Amino acid sequence: MSFHYPMKRIASLLAATLSLAVVSAALAAPEVGQPAPDFTLTDISGKSHSLSSLKGQTVILEWVNPECPFVVKHYDKSGNMPATQKAATADGVVWFSINSAAPGKQGDYNPAKAEAWMTRVKAAPTAYFRDQDGKVGKLYDARTTPHMFVINPQGVLVYAGGIDDIRSADADDIAKATNFVKAALADLKSGKDVQTKTSRPYGCSVKYAD
Repeated sequence: MSFHYPMKRIASLLAATLSLAVVSAALAAPEVGQPAPDFTLTDISGKSHSLSSLKGQTVILEWVNPECPFVVKHYDKSGNMPATQKAATADGVVWFSINSAAPGKQGDYNPAKAEAWMTRVKAAPTAYFRDQDGKVGKLYDARTTPHMFVINPQGVLVYAGGIDDIRSADADDIAKATNFVKAALADLKSGKDVQTKTSRPYGCSVKYAD
C-alpha cells in the first residue's frame, strides 16, 4: 500500500500539471510568424464572420473602446483611425473592430449606440463586434485599446502591437509618429516581409470581466 499510494499521487500531480500546461498554452499570446488563431464572431448587424473563411485576404484586427482617451485620439480628435481604415479597405483589406468590454463596463455599447458612434466619428471597418465574454480578446491576448494585429493572406500573423510608435493620447503626436499598420500593409503590398513585426501596444486596458 505504501508503494502504490505515492505512485498514484505522483501520476495525479503529473496529470494536473500537464492539464495546466495545456490551458496555459491555449491562453498564450499568438506568435507573430505563426497562423493567427481562428474565431467566429457575429457583428452588430447580426452577420457571422469567421477568420478561417478569409484566407486569401489581408485582415486587420483592431481592439476598440469608444470611451478610451487613446481611442478618442485616433477617432474623434484626428480621424486617423477612420482614414487608415478607409485606405486599407479600399485596397481590399478586411478590417475588424472588436470591443471586448464586458457587460456594463466602460465602452460596452449596444448595437444601436455603437452604430451611432461609428457614424459620428466616420469609422469605416468592415465589421464591428461585441466580444462581451472576452473570448476572442483573450485568444489574442489583446491588452489595450487600441491593440492592432495584421494577418496576411496566408492566415499568418505578421504584426502585433500599437497603432504607432508615439505612446500618448495627444492627437498632435500622430503627424510625427510611424503608423505601424500602414507600414505593414505597404510591406505586404510590395511583396516584402513586414519589417516591424511587433511593438508594445499602448492605450486603455481592455475592460474584461476579470
